[in-house]
Amino acid sequence: MSRRCFISGKEVLFGHNVSHSNRKTQKKFRPNLQKVSLMSFALGCKVQVRISTAALRSIEHNGGIDSYLISSRNSTLSKEALDFKKRILKVMSSSNSEAPSLI
Repeated sequence: MSRRCFISGKEVLFGHNVSHSNRKTQKKFRPNLQKVSLMSFALGCKVQVRISTAALRSIEHNGGIDSYLISSRNSTLSKEALDFKKRILKVMSSSNSEAPSLI
């Protein structure tokens, strides 16, 4: 399993530890990934994903994964998140067309 965030696409970065004598040694900067289950109300199921803690805070701030994905730009999402967003929009558009009118 790769160390990559499902939502934001954050992944491992490489750099150097620099000592006082200016010697450089390799270092990996790993994202803080957590495995969480998020409820998708549009799809009616739980989705288990590995996301960064920053993305989790953003999802909770927006009121759930459905509203977060709908309100976010496509350029900021990873490929997997774009596919998930398309599934949510497809279900929401079909449920709106099947809703009975009150007139």
